[in-house]
Amino acid sequence: MADPLGLIGDTGPRPVQPQAPLPALRPGQAPAPEFKEILMKEIEQVNRLQQDAEMAIEDLHSGKRDDVDAVMMAKLHADTAFQLLLQVRNKLMDAYEEIKQIRV
Repeated sequence: MADPLGLIGDTGPRPVQPQAPLPALRPGQAPAPEFKEILMKEIEQVNRLQQDAEMAIEDLHSGKRDDVDAVMMAKLHADTAFQLLLQVRNKLMDAYEEIKQIRV
């Protein structure tokens, strides 16, 4: 059976493949945000949704609001956003654990 990748029987060092350069930014074009920045913005948004939902629940209890359906929707929206953030965290942790298992 032939080796399609050319890895079997090759004991010598491999030449380093040059990577393609990153595309240059056009004048006036802002650089893409980093993953950390995007993640922090999403965490802040989920936190804000949860605080808004808690405030709506407190307003409902104190009598400042009487629209139960809007309060329920705000709470469900915050819970869904939190569950999504939790799933992203779980996927990141799975990827980290998989990378940790790589032998160098």
